[in-house]
Amino acid sequence: MQLPSNHTPKFITFEGPEGSGKTSHIPPLVEYLRSAGYNVFATREPGGTSIGEQIRDVIHKLENTEMHPRAETLLYQAARAQIVEQIIRPKLEKGFIVLCDRYADSTIAYQGYGHQQDLVQIHSLVRYATGGLVPDMTVLLDVDVELGLKRKKKENEWNRLDAYDLEFHKRVRTGYLAMMRQEPGRWIIVDATRNWEIVQHDLRRVIEENLKH
Repeated sequence: MQLPSNHTPKFITFEGPEGSGKTSHIPPLVEYLRSAGYNVFATREPGGTSIGEQIRDVIHKLENTEMHPRAETLLYQAARAQIVEQIIRPKLEKGFIVLCDRYADSTIAYQGYGHQQDLVQIHSLVRYATGGLVPDMTVLLDVDVELGLKRKKKENEWNRLDAYDLEFHKRVRTGYLAMMRQEPGRWIIVDATRNWEIVQHDLRRVIEENLKH
């Protein structure tokens, strides 16, 4: 397929509190961008590789209630290191636009702000796990925490992190908003409380605008 003349490799990540709709929006975005002539690859965190998917199962399993926040943090970094080296970097080197459902900012939001661990240490771990790979663009699908959790329960995809108390999830959202203020050039916020079709339209618009630069 003939690619747009301005097509360059880009790494775009999607972040947000639980129930923000990231997972449901990415497949139609991929389809839309491909129809526009872009070479697109989509993946997710944790997961995206055989090793990462096994780690995902351990982290998300509801029965693993004894998991310490430091163990949780390190498991995420192991899955992340694998997907960066096995999938994301090679795809970018081949010219793909890579869309990723969650990435390193999730660790800062959840394990840093959510668990209230030392942010300096968390940032250091993230840099090590990613080898310094930073997204070109990060889309924050923002949603009220209580609304998001209600949505998640309806989807029947409840996992161990979803089950943390409401205050934990509020700290996570606060963390995302803080990161957006710190790096406004990288982050784009989209109001995910609205109708799905409206959110999808906004996502297509902001991503296409970014890809033109």
